[in-house]
Amino acid sequence: MPCELPRMVTTPIRRLFSLEFLLSICATGIVISQVPVIAQTSKPTEYDVEAAYLCQIPKFVHWPAPAAPVGKTFPICIIGQNPFGHALEDDAQGEQIQGLPLEVKTIASAREAGNCRILFVGGPSATGEVSGVLAALRGAPVLTVSNLPDFTSRGGIIQFVLIDSRVRFRINLDNAKRAGITLSSQLLRVAASIERDRHPGE
Repeated sequence: MPCELPRMVTTPIRRLFSLEFLLSICATGIVISQVPVIAQTSKPTEYDVEAAYLCQIPKFVHWPAPAAPVGKTFPICIIGQNPFGHALEDDAQGEQIQGLPLEVKTIASAREAGNCRILFVGGPSATGEVSGVLAALRGAPVLTVSNLPDFTSRGGIIQFVLIDSRVRFRINLDNAKRAGITLSSQLLRVAASIERDRHPGE
């Protein structure tokens, strides 16, 4: 049975939810409904949950060693519309990946994404615009994420999807491999689906 997020959480979501918690539930077989509920101030939105995922998923991802020295932060970048409000910045506070503090940045073009470790592609955006961003990053060690339709089939690595009103994610392994990015077996185990390129020869 697929693992699911707790229905009741607080803001920032990372205070009660982490991907490690989700993975422990998968491993032990605990039913979410049996987990004690902590009082919340408001029901989290779809984008609150996606923001929490963006801050937790990197803990289960391996990037290739950079050719040049990395900066002093671990940047999560957003291109296009930002659906998260302040949720992503709130969740990123105090979090570290590979010993570096998370930093949320907004960029205007794919040319600025070279120093990003994660790039969230926001909408609304035309298919051609998304394809152009992904084409510009083809082969670059950037984990591309979006909630736009058909994102993984167009070259993206992780796509957030709603299944039974709950946020899950799809993964395209070929796109991750092309970027030189390795996703842990734990992360793959909780994905809603694992995809491959429809036209692997292209």
